[in-house]
Amino acid sequence: MHEYFAKMSAPETTASAPLPENQIRLIEQFADALWMERGLSKNTLAAYQNDLRHAATWLVDNNSSLDKAGRQDLLGYLASLVDQRVQPRTSARRLSSLRQFYQLAVREHWLTEDPSALIEAPKLGRPLPKSLSEQDVEALLMAPDVETPEGERDRCMLELLYATGLRVSELVSLQVNEVSLSQGLVRVTGKGGKERLVPMGEEAADWLRRFSAGGRAELLKAQPCDAFFPTRRGDAMTRQAFWYRIKKHAATAGIKTELSPHTLRHAFATHLINHGADLRVVQLLLGHSSLSTTQIYTHVARERLASLHQKHHPRA
Repeated sequence: MHEYFAKMSAPETTASAPLPENQIRLIEQFADALWMERGLSKNTLAAYQNDLRHAATWLVDNNSSLDKAGRQDLLGYLASLVDQRVQPRTSARRLSSLRQFYQLAVREHWLTEDPSALIEAPKLGRPLPKSLSEQDVEALLMAPDVETPEGERDRCMLELLYATGLRVSELVSLQVNEVSLSQGLVRVTGKGGKERLVPMGEEAADWLRRFSAGGRAELLKAQPCDAFFPTRRGDAMTRQAFWYRIKKHAATAGIKTELSPHTLRHAFATHLINHGADLRVVQLLLGHSSLSTTQIYTHVARERLASLHQKHHPRA
């Protein structure tokens, strides 16, 4: 044990005793060092100290301490949190505080080893993405003024987003030669450069035909442009610009749900599943990285994807 901790050694305490003074000083020393090193706010430092006091109290009650604890001691502490039905996120935060403490202790040569180094954090479930009801989606789709070319374009983009579950980045980068209105398909290059074909359904296809024959030409005024959804400047819309448009139309529709750029993508998946679509098929349509392009076309025929979309999507 390093002499820094040796100076702080304290007699053993009973389970009911308050936290020993040496442990209190140790936690304060950690907070001071962390403030000097990273300039953290008082609230952040207080949160670290609270977590460390909680851990130190358990360790002392179990014949250990912050400066003497080994990996098994820390695992015992984490197990006690599980027994107390502490939320995984809280347990993960407390382990993170212990890691910060031990990493700094090793850096400052207070300790030679970090007992938290090989401990895995509790697994946290990903929060469910926010979605919209079918009624909210309908209101959002109806919000753009389709008598203007911009409104017609926005309605078309919203319809296609909801019909296909494309990422916003995939939508705004969609090229004219990647849209097949005769087959009702869009060819999308997703993450990692992987291509997939996604059926769009009749409703979206009708809006794409309408925009292609009318609003698109009006926006471009004979300017050359490969982007299917151009601006009046003759270039593709940016993700940020489209996100601004979504928020504008959501306000017009009176939608109170907090939106994100992927809200319609989440709605696409949620509503398909609600209408009975197989989860694996939804993963294929979304182009999730866990399923390769080869698997898509080896295991699920193109016609099957289209027919399932037609059968289960509320606007197909």
